[in-house]
Amino acid sequence: MKEFSAAGSGLPCPPAALKKSDPQNEIRSYIDRLWPLPRSITGNGLRDSLTIMQELIPLELHEVKTGTKIFDWTVPSEWNIIDAYILDPDGVKIVDFHASNLHVVSYSIAVNRAMELAELDTYLHSLPEQPDAIPYVTSYYQKRWGFCLSHKQRRSLKKGTYRVVIDSTLCDGSLTYGDAYLPSTEGENREILISSYLCHPSMANNELTGPLCAAFLFRKLAAQSQRRFNYRFFIGPETIGALAYLSQHGDHLKQFCHAGLVVTCCGSEHDFTYKRSRRGTSIVDRCVRNSLGELAAISKRPFTIVDFAPEGSDERQYCSPGFNLPIGSLMRAMYGTYPEYHTSLDNRSFVSPAAMLETVEVYHKCIQAIEMNRMYLNLQPYGEPNLGSRGLYPLLGNVKSRSDQLRMMMFILNYSDGNYDLCEIAEKAGGSLTEAYSIAETLREKGLLKLIPHPPADEKRYGD
Repeated sequence: MKEFSAAGSGLPCPPAALKKSDPQNEIRSYIDRLWPLPRSITGNGLRDSLTIMQELIPLELHEVKTGTKIFDWTVPSEWNIIDAYILDPDGVKIVDFHASNLHVVSYSIAVNRAMELAELDTYLHSLPEQPDAIPYVTSYYQKRWGFCLSHKQRRSLKKGTYRVVIDSTLCDGSLTYGDAYLPSTEGENREILISSYLCHPSMANNELTGPLCAAFLFRKLAAQSQRRFNYRFFIGPETIGALAYLSQHGDHLKQFCHAGLVVTCCGSEHDFTYKRSRRGTSIVDRCVRNSLGELAAISKRPFTIVDFAPEGSDERQYCSPGFNLPIGSLMRAMYGTYPEYHTSLDNRSFVSPAAMLETVEVYHKCIQAIEMNRMYLNLQPYGEPNLGSRGLYPLLGNVKSRSDQLRMMMFILNYSDGNYDLCEIAEKAGGSLTEAYSIAETLREKGLLKLIPHPPADEKRYGD
């Protein structure tokens, strides 16, 4: 994995004593280092954030020039900001970009003006329903400027002349994104895409938890001795970054993407929510549902499944009708459903490293389910095979567990006709894919099943 030294780079440096054996402290350290950087969809804040992420995941960084046409979009000018503030009539700095980079509307043009409160107020943004929160506001594709502040502070402003300063630049540059690749150990050409975004400033759950969980998931997958599929990881700016990636890799993904997940909003203590792909019954949809059901049976914690809708995060790009990729999104506090969303209240105390590590484990379990989801063919399809002669009647466990094993065994044998994959069979039997896989492999070792190495393409079986 690529080594990176932040010394002399101007980037926040990791604590010298930080050890990978303490993953919670490691996550907290990265959150603290990434938190103050002035990220947007382009610029040095984004670039520096991706550079820090290279310490965790071997991202190859790519630059897409300003003015590049991407489907119906164009890469905008690169935006960078140095400083921004408001001085009140007494010369007191009352809004300071360095105190919170949410104070400035992202992509604000440069300004240095004196103005009366009535005019200044037309450039201010606040949330009356959340008077203590600073809102997150952007203007990527229209030149304007503005400040964001709490509604409580906005109401306290007194009449008089204010000085407003935004020291920023908009110029030709580029959009930056990073990707990394883990090859299959079995020579498989199909791929699983893991996608996250890194462009929001000073938000924890809606921003930093996604790429950090993706990076820790990469580490976990890289440590595996066997991987059935190839894995692609993408981290870049939301929407325009995913579109840029699709413009360069979309045809490849349409041919080889077996499943995928958008990693976002995954650091709170909330129960899990899964948003289906546009297809609704693709392999990722079924495997995630089965995995969450298995975990819920153990933990007694509920989960929620919601249908795809063309809103939210980058799943709406991957699932646009021209691509219609089998990509869903697994979240905790789902975007738009919690009051802290897109405000300064989505801060570092709102997320938990322990919850993030739990999320990584759940993602890993879902991916292992996709890896296990094979298709088999019954080699003794005429009537039930004689299980007793092969020593296959379950002998261990209590009566219920033996009954459940036998039921799963019978379902696997009956439905392994080349038309049903293991996840479908497990669902029909009312059991877990993990259990079904263990039993199917035992049946294969006993000569009752054989693997179908390349089952029918998912899009042909479950597409629109």
